[in-house]
Amino acid sequence: MTDRSSHDSHNSHGAHDPHNSHQPVTVLLVDDQPIVAEAVRRMLAPESDIAFHYCQDPTLAISQANSLQPTVILQDLVMPELDGLTLVKFFRANPATREVPLIVLSTKEEPIVKAEAFSVGANDYLVKLPDRLELVARVRYHSKGYIAQLERNEAYRALAESRRLLADEVAEAAKYVRSLLPAPLTDGPVRVDWRFVPSTQLGGDSFSYHWLDDDHFAIFLLDVSGHGVGSSLMSVSALNILRSQALPNTDFRDPGQVLAGLNLAFEMEHHDNKFFTIWYGVYRPATRQLTFAGGGHPPGLLLSDPSQPELSLSLLESQGPMIGMLPDEEFETGTIEVPAASRLLIFSDGVFEIDKPDDTMWKFEDFVEYLRTIPPGEPLMDRLLRHAQTLHGSDQLSDDYSIVQAEF
Repeated sequence: MTDRSSHDSHNSHGAHDPHNSHQPVTVLLVDDQPIVAEAVRRMLAPESDIAFHYCQDPTLAISQANSLQPTVILQDLVMPELDGLTLVKFFRANPATREVPLIVLSTKEEPIVKAEAFSVGANDYLVKLPDRLELVARVRYHSKGYIAQLERNEAYRALAESRRLLADEVAEAAKYVRSLLPAPLTDGPVRVDWRFVPSTQLGGDSFSYHWLDDDHFAIFLLDVSGHGVGSSLMSVSALNILRSQALPNTDFRDPGQVLAGLNLAFEMEHHDNKFFTIWYGVYRPATRQLTFAGGGHPPGLLLSDPSQPELSLSLLESQGPMIGMLPDEEFETGTIEVPAASRLLIFSDGVFEIDKPDDTMWKFEDFVEYLRTIPPGEPLMDRLLRHAQTLHGSDQLSDDYSIVQAEF
C-alpha cells in the first residue's frame, strides 16, 4: 500500500457502470489506518464478486467515490484532518453518493455516537473489527438493495426516454397531419371553418373539402380505428385518395359511390385490420341540394338560420357500415334541401364522447342539447371546444377533436 492514497485488492475490477445489471459489489473503505484496511481486504478477499477499494485520506474520499461509483461505503469516524460525521454529511450532500449505502466502521460503541451517525445519514453501524461473516453479509445486503435501486432508476429512465421519443414522434405526425388540412374558406357560396386538436396518442382523424367542378362542393371527415402513427398514416392515405379522386369507376359527385370505392380499396385484412368511419357530402349551390352518405360515422348536423329564436336541427344519418369491414357492400346516398343561411357540422366521436373527471361520459344526446343552448351570433366552434375541455377538466382531450363547419 502507498500512504494516503487509494489502493485496490487483487480481486478488484475497477470502476463499474452503475446501470450494468450484472455489476459486482464494490466496496470503498475510508479509514486512516492501513492495518484496518488490510484486515478488511482479507475478510473480503475470498468473495470473488466483491471488489475492494481503499482510501486512506478522507479529504480524497468524495472524489474517489465519484470516480469509483461504489455500491457500499465503509467509513471510520475518527480520522485526522476530517471528522467522520462531517464526511458522512459530505457524502449525503454529494449527488453521486447521496443514495449509496454507508456503513460506519468504528471503535466507538456508545449509543449516542451511533444515534448521531444515523441522524446524519449512515445506513448501518459496525464496531470494528466485526466478524468476517457479518461484514460480508451486511456488505451484500446493502449493495443488493442499492443495485436494485439503480436498475429501477435505469428502467424508469429508459421508460421516460421511450415515452419522450414516442411523444416526439406523435407530435411530428400531428404536425404533418395538420399541414395537410385545408385552409378555412372565408368567402364564396360555401364558407368553411374547423377545429382540430389531436390527442396525446394521436388518432386517425382527417378531413378536407374542395370543389369537384363549378357546381359541386365535396366535404368529408373520416376517423381511422385505433391510435398512433399507423392510424394517422392510413387516414392520410384515404385523405389523399379522396382529394386526387383516385378511385376507379367512381363518380365523386355521388357520395354512395365514393364510399363503396373506399370500402373496396381499404379492406381491413390488407390494412393491418384497421378500418375507418366517414361522412361524405356534396353540395350544389345551383339547386341548394346536399347529397351525403356515411359509413359507421356520427351523423352530420344541419342547423337552420341561427338568427331564428328556435334552432332547427336535422340529423343527416350515416347508415352504411364502417369502411373496410364488409367488402362489396352498397352505400345509400341521401339528399336534403339546404335552407338559406344554414350550417352543416361534421365531426368525429371525439367531439361528443368526452370523458369527465367523475368517470361519466358526455354523450351525443348531450352534445345536441348543448348546441341548442348556444345563443345566436356566438362563435359556435370556439364555444364547443371550450365546453369539451371544461367537461374533460383539461385542454388535452383523450381522443382527437375534429369538427368542420360549412356555412351555405
